[in-house]
Amino acid sequence: MVNGLVTVTELGLLALVGILAIRMVALSRGEALQLAGGIAEPEIPGPVARRTARTGKRVKIASAHGTELRTQLHILAGLQERDCRDKGLLLAEAPEAVRLYAAAWLYGAGCALSRQPVRHSDALAGMVARIVSRKTGIRQPEALQAISTLTSSSVLLACYRAGLEGAEHWQQHQYVPAHSSLYDAATSNAFI
Repeated sequence: MVNGLVTVTELGLLALVGILAIRMVALSRGEALQLAGGIAEPEIPGPVARRTARTGKRVKIASAHGTELRTQLHILAGLQERDCRDKGLLLAEAPEAVRLYAAAWLYGAGCALSRQPVRHSDALAGMVARIVSRKTGIRQPEALQAISTLTSSSVLLACYRAGLEGAEHWQQHQYVPAHSSLYDAATSNAFI
């Protein structure tokens, strides 16, 4: 009985190794075709091919850059959320105005972290709105509305600018200075 169990296990392992080999060959052929044929990088799923706000040109966030940007924004948003929480400001329970300030701040950070063609695009605004929605509980349309009307509000513009400066500093020094933090931008512009 034990010999039968060992034999079945060995056959199972051989089958798995065979499947792994087939998968590796298929992936290497696909990669070789992609490099040889000059096929562009696949795009991230969802509505990322949009027109920019300024030029009206269509912008696509390539998969590698989109993933890197999304990861950086999640990390930065998480760090700022923790900083706010440590100082007594719970973004998920904050007034809607404060959550809109967070959307403006993170959009500024996204503009600082993204490549030139992606800045101020609908694709970036959508990515930021999804992240802010997860972190603060604000609805995505409300976050998009705040982002699209930044220039109509001096408070939102100040938060955007703080996010821009904070992300630029974070990118070089791995921390956000207090004067550019989300907490400072929100508390200096709102009565909490």
